Amino acid sequence: MREAEDLSLLEAAAREAGEVALRYWRKSPKSWDKGEGAGPVSEADLAVNAALEAHLRGARPDYGWLSEESPDGPERLAAERLFILDPIDGTRAFLEGEENFALSLAVVAGGRPVAGVVYLPARRQLYTASAGGPALRNGREIACGTRAALEGADVLTTRAALAPEHWPRGVPALKRSFRSSLAYRLCLAAEGRHDAMLTLRPAWEWDIAAGTLIAERAGCAVTDPQGRALALNAEVPRATGVVAANPALHGALLAALGHGG
Repeated sequence: MREAEDLSLLEAAAREAGEVALRYWRKSPKSWDKGEGAGPVSEADLAVNAALEAHLRGARPDYGWLSEESPDGPERLAAERLFILDPIDGTRAFLEGEENFALSLAVVAGGRPVAGVVYLPARRQLYTASAGGPALRNGREIACGTRAALEGADVLTTRAALAPEHWPRGVPALKRSFRSSLAYRLCLAAEGRHDAMLTLRPAWEWDIAAGTLIAERAGCAVTDPQGRALALNAEVPRATGVVAANPALHGALLAALGHGG
């Protein structure tokens, strides 16, 4: 019951904050580089973060808080439950006027996401899931694909991930696709529009928490590239990477990366 209530809260907050994002989209918002390779941030990111914080923390003041656009502190580590979110995942796409940016919101308990929402306001696409419940896209149940063969699989990843040094058995003949938002990539794998998603770069928890739950509830196996379960609310909130696919294809990807099979 608590997960259902949290999911309803996340949905309402995402829709409300999505309208804030659209007020800046394709209107040349102010932006600047964070430095140290962290990429760009814009006034829209901060406005969406403020809207989400007011909505979510106003409703659940006892929950911890981890957002890309808020200062982090050690107090979240002791929280029984916390929000982990990215106000705009895919800021570069947002600034370029593309539709594939997302709001990624999750509630995490015991290191695992228990409610998750990924919302693409420009597309009016809402992906949701809660622990024990189905993964949904705009209210309809979704499921991952069933392809087991690695050769020819359609994988959402970067060119850098297909560099030979990552693949001790040789780079597989994949079809590579790309979206800038990690949260959206996880959802696309969840609904079977692509066979898998793979990132071998460190992935911040706010980019992957919600999408991980949605992908898992849609039938995907989701781990880091070494095959380890993703544990959230870490002191340094970053995974070594993410692999998400149906269990057979997931195993084939790990084996090709030299971690199993």
